Amino acid sequence: MNRLTTTIAITALAIAPAVLAQSMGEKTGVNSALGISPTTQDFVKEAATSDMLEIAAAKIAQDKGDAEEKKFAGQMITDHSKTTSELKELVSKGDVKADIPANLDESSQKKLDKLRDAKPADFADTYDPMQVSAHKDAVSLFERYSKSGENASLKDWAGKTLPTLRHHLDMAEALDKNRDQDRRTQGMSR
Repeated sequence: MNRLTTTIAITALAIAPAVLAQSMGEKTGVNSALGISPTTQDFVKEAATSDMLEIAAAKIAQDKGDAEEKKFAGQMITDHSKTTSELKELVSKGDVKADIPANLDESSQKKLDKLRDAKPADFADTYDPMQVSAHKDAVSLFERYSKSGENASLKDWAGKTLPTLRHHLDMAEALDKNRDQDRRTQGMSR
């Protein structure tokens, strides 16, 4: 190998972990903990997967949930269907160069299966905390991309979507808090 080829090979090896770390970091939550913006592809994948999971979970909640969960679920279907449509439009118009996943990833599918398998009496114990966690993750993802994402159109959209996601988080936290209060109240009355 000549000197130039060696230099190129060493440079490629040095850059590869950083590129892979971005995707792996998003997958493992490291990027969120460090406040690192996801790549455009990672952001689109995570946002689309989050929407798919929210919509599918909400449909289950409409069957198994109590009145509050059903109301919350209706709002999730409406809002996450809207963001799914907006994201697809950004990609289809060519403003964003990324692939939108067609199916849930393995981790999201396991969460959905757990919800589907939950008995109606135990449903809130699974759904309510799941919604808090999912919306904390979504707020983090959208905050990080809206601050330092690499695609201007997507960055702007993430910023405009954030208030709705923060509102969802507030609603989910209230739902979860009410579940805890109901459980304590029921425990006292026994």
